[in-house]
Amino acid sequence: MVRSALWSLRTNKLRSFLSMLGIVIGVGAVVAVVSIGMGARAEVLQSVSALGSNLIIINPASVAAPAETGVRDPSELFTLRLAEQMEQRSSAILRVAPQVQGVALTIHGNRNLRIRTQAVTPAYQHVANYRVQYGRFIHGMDVEQGAQVVALGSRVAEVLFGAVNPVGQEIILSVGDRRYRFEVIAVMEPKGQLMVGNYDTQLYIPISTGMERLFRTERLSTMMAQAVSSDLAPTAVAQAEFFLYSRLGSTENYRITSQDEMLETIGQVAHTLQLMLAAIAGISLMVGGIGVMNIMLVSVTERTQEIGTRKALGAKQRDVLTQFMAESIFLSVSGGLLGLGAGVLLSRGASAIGGWPVEISVMSLVVAFSFSAAVGLVAGVYPALKAAKLDPVTALSQE
Repeated sequence: MVRSALWSLRTNKLRSFLSMLGIVIGVGAVVAVVSIGMGARAEVLQSVSALGSNLIIINPASVAAPAETGVRDPSELFTLRLAEQMEQRSSAILRVAPQVQGVALTIHGNRNLRIRTQAVTPAYQHVANYRVQYGRFIHGMDVEQGAQVVALGSRVAEVLFGAVNPVGQEIILSVGDRRYRFEVIAVMEPKGQLMVGNYDTQLYIPISTGMERLFRTERLSTMMAQAVSSDLAPTAVAQAEFFLYSRLGSTENYRITSQDEMLETIGQVAHTLQLMLAAIAGISLMVGGIGVMNIMLVSVTERTQEIGTRKALGAKQRDVLTQFMAESIFLSVSGGLLGLGAGVLLSRGASAIGGWPVEISVMSLVVAFSFSAAVGLVAGVYPALKAAKLDPVTALSQE
């Protein structure tokens, strides 16, 4: 029966190929969508992990607290002293890196750029897991003395100095009518675009210099805290929340986001989106299954006399059923295998052309192939039953 099924499919090569085409497209689409989705999810999660280790980000609220708190602007509460006290009084927090952010006109020779400038403490390097390529990062002495020193992101160094090592060179930073000369003490390693911005296109100066001279403010833009360990990260978040509530009087005055929370949220969103895209791609696979069923029904109609002859010569219902089921399954399995290859090639092509990350999972391949085989099985049941139940006398009498 299986040999007869294969002979029948070879006899109608074009029709068999067109029947498989829907399965090929469906399986290929599912594999490609899932692979690209998994790659994008992995890249985003890696981006969050690269922010630092056991990271907690604390920002002032963007809106004023309720009137009963007596605070008009929550950002007024975020001071350097607050960051120091949090680090000292929270046992699960290893270090706190306060930041003041702004934009400064950066001048070197005939080049001038407006560059995002971060005024930070030495802790920033450890919290953000940011390494120096040349020179040294900001020291505690730089902060104490308000030194006019600057560390350059790798892209900034490339634009301003080209291939020359800029350590020891001078640049001018200007905000408003204030202009200061800064000595370049470091070029940071390339870190790239992460969720909080592009590290490579920023400058880093001592926080005291930024607050007292460049930006002239007492308010912090944000604080980055690092838990002692991953096990104590939830405890660190709880301690930070308790400390801030006790100092600021309202949970409306700040926002705390932990790295674990970001990872969990992004993972859930990415998984949901991936399932949605896979379901949409799966619709084409279902359409392919309907195409297989349609072709099999046409085949039953065209081969009515053949079926009648077989049954008249002694073929049983299960023999006819097996033959048509074998044809349907062979179409879907062959289409599934071709679809797997097409999906892998499509994923690789999208990665090469568009630069999209791709992660091809063996499990996704197995699921897609199994689903295509199941579709073929289901699609062949009704036509096979219809063929098996044909009365041989009636079948032979039809022209």
